[in-house]
This record gives sequence, structure tokens and C-alpha cells, in this order.
Amino acid sequence: MTAPEQLIEEARAWAAEDPDDRTRSELEAVIAAAERGEDTDLADRFAGPLEFGTAGLRGALGAGPNRMNRVVVTRAAAGLAAYLKDTALLDTGRGGSVVIGFDARHNSDVFARDTAEIMTGAGFKALVMPRTLPTPLLAFAIRELGCVAGVMVTASHNPPEDNGYKVYLGDGSQIVPPADSEIAARIAAVGPLADLPRGDAGTLVSEEIVDRYLDTVAGLAEDGPRDLTIVYTPLHGVGGTTVAQVLETAGFEAPYVVEEQEQPDPDFPTVSFPNPEEPGAMDLAMALAAEKKADLVVANDPDADRCAVAVPDAHGWRMLRGDEVGALLAHHLIARGRTGVYANSIVSSSLLGKMAAAAGQPHEETLTGFKWIGRVEGLAFGYEEALGYCCDPDNVRDKDGVSALLLVCELAAAAKAEGRGLTDILDDIAHEHGLHATDQLSVRFDDLAQIPATMDRVRTTPPTTLGGLAVEKVEDLSQGSAQLPPTDGLRYTLAEGARVIVRPSGTEPKVKCYLEVVIPVEASTDGGSVDAARISAVGRLDAITADLRGAVFGG
Repeated sequence: MTAPEQLIEEARAWAAEDPDDRTRSELEAVIAAAERGEDTDLADRFAGPLEFGTAGLRGALGAGPNRMNRVVVTRAAAGLAAYLKDTALLDTGRGGSVVIGFDARHNSDVFARDTAEIMTGAGFKALVMPRTLPTPLLAFAIRELGCVAGVMVTASHNPPEDNGYKVYLGDGSQIVPPADSEIAARIAAVGPLADLPRGDAGTLVSEEIVDRYLDTVAGLAEDGPRDLTIVYTPLHGVGGTTVAQVLETAGFEAPYVVEEQEQPDPDFPTVSFPNPEEPGAMDLAMALAAEKKADLVVANDPDADRCAVAVPDAHGWRMLRGDEVGALLAHHLIARGRTGVYANSIVSSSLLGKMAAAAGQPHEETLTGFKWIGRVEGLAFGYEEALGYCCDPDNVRDKDGVSALLLVCELAAAAKAEGRGLTDILDDIAHEHGLHATDQLSVRFDDLAQIPATMDRVRTTPPTTLGGLAVEKVEDLSQGSAQLPPTDGLRYTLAEGARVIVRPSGTEPKVKCYLEVVIPVEASTDGGSVDAARISAVGRLDAITADLRGAVFGG
């Protein structure tokens, strides 16, 4: 049998097993076109199974093993059930509860139902969240309900054509190695779908779990000023109702909500990419803020596990970087006496470590992702630069855009009561610890083989200077250390406190470079020294970026 014939036979077998009329018809049409000799994406659909990793599954919706669909999700659920039965997390045959949440993306509810049926068929009690809800609420429910695991059907801030499958274990944290590979092995061992026992669609969790989460989050805010004009957007996601209720319970006036983005919509019609970090995603919110003369703009991504913040400045409105919001939240929690470990990922600013040390609190760096941050022993606060913040690790061991949003509003209201803003607090932090400015350079590759080739090149011939600063130390993170497990990445320590990390993206076909420079700030009363430091930082970051393009990407 020739390779194309073998591929077509494999596709026919997949279509015969697919329980979904839509994706089965879609695949049958692709098969027919391939048989006519037309150019199709059949080979890509069957290039291999969608990889199950520490982020679970994530990919484009469609038919075939390299897409998100009911066959792939059913196999993932069966593999997870087998893992739970086979490990010490659950005595074999004893049963237990798995809570399942879902957002408003295409097919999220369908994938949740398939998961529930596989879990009940495997002897577990499936607890299904009552409606589309934020990811952090699912993370909260795992421990609150005493479950052995949790599944959230979401692709977070990915494009509308994607969906995903996020797995948590009973401690409320996302899976980390070796659990990911062990679950993946059991997924690979799943036989024909027709042989899998399927039970009922599980039990709907009471709305009481939502109320408990809302009260827990609102309880993070202390008594204080509440005079604050807020503009909010959920970016067509599921955070809107939850955020409105939390703000009301905490005593804030209802925010102005971007009407065009208020309701969940899996097509995300007003944004090209539903990620608040992307250019243009926050334009409607900032326009509304200018119209309403707001004090603050806050936003969530579609599953509300990230929080974005914009503030007014001399030139209109500007987005705060994730590192800036992380510093503000740490400042707020330190001032309130929060004790414990302050942690951030290696690609985030080094500022948090200095703030923690000044407050007499321990600090840890972790690998990228809240699967690592959420597992830090004694965690008080954790964040990473991609707009993720864990402000209440006792209840949610994951990033939570709702609790972060509330605490940002609380801090902004307190500052406003003193005639100040969040940028004034950032200036205070810069005066104490120096101005820490961060930036990012990333390049997308169509040919995935270029990603390891790029990493090999910079390992073999690392730069000796970047932006006029000497490279004083090169660390190959793939070797691991006493503090960090191995990961594919390089860290360059430059003169004068600057730093660059180069690593492949975990979710996109990109190589990313994370830059940081530190500029001392002279004492002054008019803020001019901070402004001067910012200007100096921009120039230094631009110079490092220009050199990185040549050293890393050859352009």
C-alpha cells in the first residue's frame, strides 16, 4: 500500500469511529478530495496525535488526531481516568470525584459532557460546573469539593478556531512532569472508542460553589476607599458576570463595560486575537475610558485567568506590562503584611526578588508556567509576565484574573484617595529598587525545524556583547540546577544588571527573547529622575533588541 493510500485508510478508520456528525462529514470530504488528487491538509491532520503535555491539550478544532475533537477528548479523558486509577492518588477501584469546567468556546460544553461520561463509565463521580465559568473557579472547586482531579475545557486566549483541555490534580495545581508523560502513555494505550465504558453525564455542581468562590475573592479586599471609575472588558469571554459580582460585593460601583465585548462569543468578532496583550485588543476599552473619564481600565482574557491593566498618562492611556502589574500587586500585599514566598517565573522581572528581600520575605524563581509557580511551598504571591497572577494561593493554586483585578482596583482606589495613581506607586518602587524595564522579542517560524536549529546555534556561538553591554555569564537552562529542573533555554547575564533569556515558546511556533535592564534612579521630588531612567531604559532595550536579532535570528 502506498503512503497516500495508507493515509487515506487511516483517515477512513478515524471517520468511522468519530461520534460527531460534523467532524466526520468534514473528514469524509477531505478524504474524497484527496482521492481525487486535490491538495488537502489530510497529511497535517494525521501528522501525529495532538501532543498531551503540561498544558494538557490545545489545538485547532477539526477532524483527525492532530486536531481538537470528540475522539481526541474522549481518549484524553480515558487516559486521565486510567492514570488516576493506576497511581497513589487514588486507590484502584475506590472511585472519587472529578470536577469538569468549560468556557464558551466552540464545543467546550460538548467536550465537557464527553469527559463526564468517560469518568462515570470508569467509576468516578463526575461533577460538572453549572455553566460557562472562569478557569480559576474550576481550580478553586477542585480542593473545595475534595476532588481527585479537575478538567477545564478552554484554550484561554488562543484564536477562535482553537480549543483546549487543561488538567489539574487533586492538590488544585496543573500537572507537571512526570504526570504529563504518564497520562500521555495511557492515552496512547486507549483502544477502540466503542470498547470504552460510558456512563451518565455526571452531576451538575450547585451554584453554591460559584457563591463560595465569589465570597472568597471579595474577601481579599480590606476596608478602604472605593471611589474609582472603572472600565472593564471580558473580551467576549466568561469573566463578565463574575467580575461584576465580585466588585459589587467588595463595595465598588459597577464598572462601565465595553458593550461590544460584554457577552461571551466564541468567534471574538471585535478582536483579531483574544489576548489583551495583543495590539488593538484593548482599543475599545481605552476609548470608553477616555469617554467616561475613567480612573482605570481592567480586562480579562476569555477564560478570565489573566488580568490586563491600563492607566492614564500624559499621552492618553497605556497598557501596563505584566511585570509592572506584578510589582504593584506584590507592593500591595507586602504593605498589607502578607508573609511567605514571593515567586515568579524565570522570564519575569528580577524586581520581585528585590522587593521581597527588602520586606524580609523569601523569593523563588520557577520555570515558566503556573504549573510550577502554584507548587511553590509556602507561596504568598506568584506571577509571570504574561499577565498571570496568583494572589490567593490558599484557595486557587493557579493564575486568577478575577482576584488580581479586584486587588488592582483596591490599590488604585487607595492611591486615588491620596491624589495619586498607579504610576506614582511604580515611581516609588523605582526610586527604592531602580527602574526595572522589560521587553520581549519573538520570531514565528513556519518551518518548526528552525526552532531547535536556532537554539543550537545560540548554544554553540553565544553573543559576547548585547546592546554595548558585556555578556558576563551564559547559563544553559537545559542542564538544570539545584533550583530549577531542566528546560530548553539560555540565560545571559549582562553588565549593569541587564539580562536576556532565550527560549522556545511552549504554546506557539516561536522563539522568544525576554529582556530586562535596570537603571538606577536618583533621588528627586519632581519625578524627573524616573522619567530620565525610563528614557535611558528604552534606548538600552532597543540596542539589545537590535543585537539579538542578529545574534539569535541572523537578521
